Amino acid sequence: MRKVVLYELLSLDGVADEPDRFFADWDDAMDANLAAVIATQDAVILGRRSYDEWAGYWPSSDIEPFATFINGAAKYVATSTPLEPKWANTEVIDGDLVEFVRDLKGEAGADIGVHASIEVAKALLVAGVVDELRLVIAPTIAGTGRRLLDGVPATRLASVRSTVSPTGSVLADYRVIG
Repeated sequence: MRKVVLYELLSLDGVADEPDRFFADWDDAMDANLAAVIATQDAVILGRRSYDEWAGYWPSSDIEPFATFINGAAKYVATSTPLEPKWANTEVIDGDLVEFVRDLKGEAGADIGVHASIEVAKALLVAGVVDELRLVIAPTIAGTGRRLLDGVPATRLASVRSTVSPTGSVLADYRVIG
């Protein structure tokens, strides 16, 4: 069975909204971490806001390895409206998001990533379909913005790995228990 892996950039106070506000430095350890995350994925679940932002940026980007990955991966978008602009390998999720992801987990393939897409990530966490969280936590308190874990019920996690990057970001991986 495939795993759903949530990858999020957060401030120390849990804000996931507009991470460019609180990630001032990006380093080689963070690049290597992202490369390891996407190396196991062949599909991504996105919300409409992330799709709109990314579809306008990533198709012409040369930021590797993410550009090649995201442009080639199957992308499934939680939205009720047609997608414009069109982006290769993308389709709208037909029906309920959680049921779609449960069905997708049962199909053959690699891990399913959830990148950015705060409301999608929360919905999948609440429904219990996320298997792993891969977090990059900036050494910054954002103060305001949407927080990833607001409204998510108590969830037991097992620490798989944690390290600090040269610029002070915490790279923390967790497995959801039960």
